Amino acid sequence: MAESFNYEVVILGAGPGGYVAAIRAAQLKLSVAIIEKEKLGGVCLNVGCIPSKSLIYQAEVFRSAAALEQMGIEVDRSNFDYAKVQAASRKAADTLSKGVAFLLKKNGVTVIPGTGIIQSAHEVKVDGVRVVTCRNLIIATGSRPREIPGFAFDEKRVLSSTGALMLTQLPKRLLIVGAGAIGIEFAHIMNSFGVTVNLVEMLDRILPLEDDEVTELLRKLLVKRGVTISTSTKAMSMTATGSGADVLLEDAAGKRQTIAVDNILVVTGRTPNTDNIGLENIGISTGRGFIPAGDYGETAVRGVYAIGDVVPTPLLAHVASKEGEVAVEHIAGLSPSPRIDPTTIPGAIYCEPQIAGFGITERTAKERGITYEKALFPYRGAGKAVAVGAPDGFVKLLTSPGTHDLLGAHIIGREAAELIHELLLAKSAELLPSDIISMIHAHPTLSETIVEAARMVEGRAIHV
Repeated sequence: MAESFNYEVVILGAGPGGYVAAIRAAQLKLSVAIIEKEKLGGVCLNVGCIPSKSLIYQAEVFRSAAALEQMGIEVDRSNFDYAKVQAASRKAADTLSKGVAFLLKKNGVTVIPGTGIIQSAHEVKVDGVRVVTCRNLIIATGSRPREIPGFAFDEKRVLSSTGALMLTQLPKRLLIVGAGAIGIEFAHIMNSFGVTVNLVEMLDRILPLEDDEVTELLRKLLVKRGVTISTSTKAMSMTATGSGADVLLEDAAGKRQTIAVDNILVVTGRTPNTDNIGLENIGISTGRGFIPAGDYGETAVRGVYAIGDVVPTPLLAHVASKEGEVAVEHIAGLSPSPRIDPTTIPGAIYCEPQIAGFGITERTAKERGITYEKALFPYRGAGKAVAVGAPDGFVKLLTSPGTHDLLGAHIIGREAAELIHELLLAKSAELLPSDIISMIHAHPTLSETIVEAARMVEGRAIHV
């Protein structure tokens, strides 16, 4: 007699990996339940991607007042209330969380509120009482902000990204420790609203995973806007002063300085939520907190899968969602690709100008001994970019010599996060720059920067 389970699939965590996996499982006619102790949508939707993008949008609206003043319009900022900005970001998050609840209900997914602890490969206990059984288990518990020594989060002086999103009053002086994507986006937001921003990065450049030419242009533009950037610098310690703090910084040469700030935002990475979820009960050990996973996200325990921030793949919402789809399709007996090709994962940073890219950078190509050719087309060569006052930026393509296969693409400029997908589609479809050139692009558009970069690969650019 076949063993009986409450559900074919139980998913632990309702973030962008978990809820997408749940909906895909329901589409494939699998009985599915999702266990979540907090709001549906996870970090991304509630205290990450969505509210931060709302703040970024409003920051850019605020900055646009300068453009109105150039037209002779007087802008009175005296009644500006950041609490209303923050409230709008919370409304966006809450609206979309309710939307996820609607989608799960529409697809017949059972939502079980509470904290789930794995008891066995086929059992999860919720809130220490209810036991839910399943044929397959997907772990999608996400991650949390990482603390650094001497700067424990109190969400008053020392903020995590979550604490920063909850601010209803702007600090006058903010130190941001960590110049990755989150640090850069908050630097953009806070600087836009008039906060004095000091950005500190332990490595020798901001956005260390991005293309060097891209990050150097962004660094220059941020400095021009008044952001103080200190690379090869560590935050050593802090001393509380009233409602603020004095922070000791040390650079690579050992030179020290102390700066006075109102708040410290620490965004130096994230920690997987794999502790206290019962992994020891099924014999799974982690490496640096991450769960080892093989093809389709399946762990060493048959029928147990791990996706999203708990596995050592890029900690991006869209990666988690795709991993969730792959795991569920494998459970359903379909034949998805066993692993996501890392060279086809797009990344985007929503500062101004935006940054987006995929594939190798020049730095990684040199480190790996990969030969390549480079084409770089400046935004100022596109009529639309100049017309809308956004001439800063470029599209950069790295291709194989001779064949012109696309190895990587990197964009800095207005709407980069949208433009990157034409190039990614070309790579995914194994198209060449010549194929991009053959397609007529509307004029004037920012997407003309893409076709002109492709023309440069072929040695036939028109507007440069």
